[in-house]
Amino acid sequence: MKDTTENVESVRIAMLIDGDNAQPSLMSNMLAETGKYGFVTIRRIYGDWTTANMNGWKDTLQTHAIQPIQQFRYTIGKNATDSAMIIDAMDVLYEGIVNGFCLVSSDSDYTRLATRIREKGFFVMGIGKKMTPRAFVNACNVFVYTENLVPDSVVSKRSSTRKTSGTSDTPDPQKLLDQAFDLAVQDDGWANLGVVGQHLRQLDPGFDPRTYGYKQLSLLIRAYPEKFKVREVKQANGTSIISLRLKE
Repeated sequence: MKDTTENVESVRIAMLIDGDNAQPSLMSNMLAETGKYGFVTIRRIYGDWTTANMNGWKDTLQTHAIQPIQQFRYTIGKNATDSAMIIDAMDVLYEGIVNGFCLVSSDSDYTRLATRIREKGFFVMGIGKKMTPRAFVNACNVFVYTENLVPDSVVSKRSSTRKTSGTSDTPDPQKLLDQAFDLAVQDDGWANLGVVGQHLRQLDPGFDPRTYGYKQLSLLIRAYPEKFKVREVKQANGTSIISLRLKE
């Protein structure tokens, strides 16, 4: 797969999870997010299942039919887990049974793996915390931050806390929006919203309107009425084509 626009029904994804670097409570949300890009046909999680810190995964494995892969820690640290996951990924890659991968980790050790998968023309998605090193994020076609997968009630509480305290840790997306618009704009001055979204992902694989408090890109764009004019054209099949242009 060359990009994320390929028909979702034709994409078979191997989800490989670093058990030391993922949250079992978000497993349902991670599967749903990955399902936007294809069918998750392989589900494996790697870790040392003799240790207490993996106990939280046991119920989740049964619920979501995830295969646990045992990897003993031969030395202090988790390098053995990383290596096992990387070796498995390369085996799956060359078996040709999938055409996409989802790597669940916040560890920079998977940067080269993600890069190698992309070099082979496969789609690669990453899921991890906002602390994930930028190199790993940029090595993926799409990167989803786990902070954007928490329940809406938790997000609302965080937003309320920031408003009450008068502080905010949310970055301003305007520069990124400007760059994507410049890449997508046509001769008539209008840019298709879907094309803008594609360029946003190319500029920053970790881009997600949920980072800025909006569930959809169209809602984020509408939050800048002084900058963008939005045009929505209803189609016969009930869908809409949304375009935007700069206000004079």
